[in-house]
Amino acid sequence: MQSESPSAPWRHRLAVLTLLATLALIFIGGLVTSTGSGLSVPDWPLSYGMLMPPMVGGVFYEHGHRMAASAVGFLTLVLAVWTARREPRRGVRRLAWAALAAVVVQGLLGGATVIFLLPTPVSVTHACLAQTFFCLVIALAYSTSPEWREASPVADRVGLRGAAAFGTAVVFVQLLIGALMRHTGAGLAIPDFPLAFGRLWPPLSDAGVVVHFVHRLGAVCVLGAILHLAARAWRSADPRFGRPANLALALTLIQIALGATAVLTQKSVVPTTAHVATGAAVLGVCFFLTLRAFHLTAKSARLAPATPDLGGQAAHA
Repeated sequence: MQSESPSAPWRHRLAVLTLLATLALIFIGGLVTSTGSGLSVPDWPLSYGMLMPPMVGGVFYEHGHRMAASAVGFLTLVLAVWTARREPRRGVRRLAWAALAAVVVQGLLGGATVIFLLPTPVSVTHACLAQTFFCLVIALAYSTSPEWREASPVADRVGLRGAAAFGTAVVFVQLLIGALMRHTGAGLAIPDFPLAFGRLWPPLSDAGVVVHFVHRLGAVCVLGAILHLAARAWRSADPRFGRPANLALALTLIQIALGATAVLTQKSVVPTTAHVATGAAVLGVCFFLTLRAFHLTAKSARLAPATPDLGGQAAHA
């Protein structure tokens, strides 16, 4: 077994810093959409032919987003090169390169949204890849953490792994639908809440209403999936699972409240943007809990002693 590099704790800290910077970048990207600043800078990769244009109006949000994205890209590059040089595990090295590839593609997609005037497929892909990159960085941060090497294993007697993976998948699909709603301008296609045009089930004759209503139904599915995950985590009686599950549930309730506030305030910038960032946070916590559950229970299976074949022994007695 190879000994831990003295630089490993600092590499873990860099991964955590990149994770936090990515969450901040998602918030800033949400500000660009919420303020309608996506085309405030009409060229790319420069801004009005400059590295630093006057930061006024929508340029402040759009160019600020580009600056934050460049910072995250730089952190990812350093993390990938550092991991490639110092990390003995091939899987973690590949994960770091995958994160770097994702952030490069994400930057190119960001440029394409400007050059091609915010086409919906590119904008939605850009939003979803941001969530995917966020999960990759979470995986890097966890795989380089002390817990990954040192934590005591536990048996999965309550179906926690399946509940966590299912919850993560449901949240990701909901974020995809939310991105589609946001980038097709359907955020106020249903202008009231909690009812929809005063009904439980609105008329579905308009595409925007369909997307918006599916997103609302998705919120109910997310809440159900998170409650199921939390119940499994509570049954495990292990705070390593219970605490993140509690956080995921609290964030989900906040997320629903922010979504309602965004509708009732006619998509006010602050709740609308916070809704985007909180959705990413819910995904991140669920994905982290999935990683933790699979790692610790798989580790438990590897360490479990072999069960003697009592039936075979009896047959030969």
